[in-house]
Amino acid sequence: MSPSRFESHLKYLKENGYQAITLDELLDFLATGKSLPEKPVVLTFDDGYADNYTNAFPLLQKYGMTGHFFIITDFVNEQRVEYMTWPQIEEMSAAGQRFGSHSRNHPDLKGKSTDYLVWQALGHGGDPGAPGLSSALDQLSGGSYDAQTKAVYKSAHYWVAQHRARMTHTTERIFDLQRVRVRGSHTAKDLAALLQLDW
Repeated sequence: MSPSRFESHLKYLKENGYQAITLDELLDFLATGKSLPEKPVVLTFDDGYADNYTNAFPLLQKYGMTGHFFIITDFVNEQRVEYMTWPQIEEMSAAGQRFGSHSRNHPDLKGKSTDYLVWQALGHGGDPGAPGLSSALDQLSGGSYDAQTKAVYKSAHYWVAQHRARMTHTTERIFDLQRVRVRGSHTAKDLAALLQLDW
């Protein structure tokens, strides 16, 4: 998605009374009924590409919004040029942006052995020089996963997982939180239509 298109989305959200909330706030609401803004949205970004830092981060700061960035930790550790670096992630985290795990190396987790899943769940490899950042990687954004995957990640003290393309959230489906993909081709008008969905 181009920076100008992304900015048009953030501008639409701001001008129409939407407030970016964190997954923590969503979970507080689901678990305890703690109040949320009238029009809450959670902004999530998968994979940890470099443009999350160069493009998305400045715009989120400009509009006073928080995003949740799910990073592929091995790709960061390997210093792949197309992905963010640990210092960039640390800077964003210090500025209030949130981070979660998108696995070590982006595999399909469905049907994998327990040992493999434990390696993925416990080996997310956060930067040891960033106190507290590793503990923030306790949220999973997943592709294809199954009951075994959820069981292993729960045992590793992950507390929420996102998957599927839906809008409704319930406490019974904390490890299947739904979300809607906003594509680079979507205009602000398209975003407005997506925000009206109820499924």
